[in-house]
Amino acid sequence: MRRLLQAPNLALATLWADQLSGVGIAAHVERAYASGIVGEIPPDQSLPEVWVDDARQFDRAGALLTAWRNAPDRHWACPGCHELVDGPFEQCWNCGAAMPDALR
Repeated sequence: MRRLLQAPNLALATLWADQLSGVGIAAHVERAYASGIVGEIPPDQSLPEVWVDDARQFDRAGALLTAWRNAPDRHWACPGCHELVDGPFEQCWNCGAAMPDALR
């Protein structure tokens, strides 16, 4: 096991661990409930951590997490309803149409 990173909160730590598990990288969250003892221990010691179970997958997990955390911002018009879509979204919020392949 290797620690991948400290997350700013439990919600993000759980999301990232679940995303990694979804692509076949076994990951889990440590210190999930340590925030309850802030003040008794230093604040940086109470942040939740994402750990990768198999150290051989550490580099791949780090690369995927970096890509997910730094998704490109795009500005595109939906081919279905012509709604303007901003941000890292690959699906129209209005009609559900997928982003055109040429923009991916």
